[in-house]
Amino acid sequence: MSTPHPQILEWFPDLPERTHGLLAGYAELMREWNAKINLVSRKDIDAFEVHHLAPCLAITRKLKLMDGARVLDVGTGGGLPGLVLAICYPQARFLLADSIAKKIRVVDDIAKRLDLKNVEVRQCRVESLNREFDFITGRAVTALPEFVGWVRKLARKGAKHSLENGLLYWKGGPLEESLGIKPRHLWALGELLPGGDYPEKFIVHFLAQDLPRAKTTQKQS
Repeated sequence: MSTPHPQILEWFPDLPERTHGLLAGYAELMREWNAKINLVSRKDIDAFEVHHLAPCLAITRKLKLMDGARVLDVGTGGGLPGLVLAICYPQARFLLADSIAKKIRVVDDIAKRLDLKNVEVRQCRVESLNREFDFITGRAVTALPEFVGWVRKLARKGAKHSLENGLLYWKGGPLEESLGIKPRHLWALGELLPGGDYPEKFIVHFLAQDLPRAKTTQKQS
């Protein structure tokens, strides 16, 4: 089993030993793949755990999922946050979607090599999906109003988990005023990860019932 990163152990001491081992294995595989495909900025791949893994893990301080929860990760890239959350919530089912084939090959390979049985990967545009999910996640995929326009019809209303069903989005900078709705929660990464350097980095939680009928004006990349 891979050796956990000391900063991840410090911030998330309550995660099971097996989870820490899988997260460390994921980081190793990301470095292996990043040498072939530029998934993460090459200048900070050495600090992958602090710059990328920990921000994704931060939501575990707030989110508890019941058995059978369904989560869609849009624009998953290298599995951030989708694969990270799949490792942490083995009782939930995750669909990792991206329109770029090479990124889907990466997450499919990593999921298989980590033996994650709760992960499905699909190369597609999310507009083509016709099922509903308890939570939809995304990390700096596009402008938030555009993202909401893509996914609002896929969000299932409900409140059986620690957070009410909806959208969890990792973003930098202020919220776009054009969105027209207020988040139920806005968590600063700097507060969730004490001592970390995350200026103006947030996780935003919108309720499924509040997502507007946004119209998309830009194609998904």
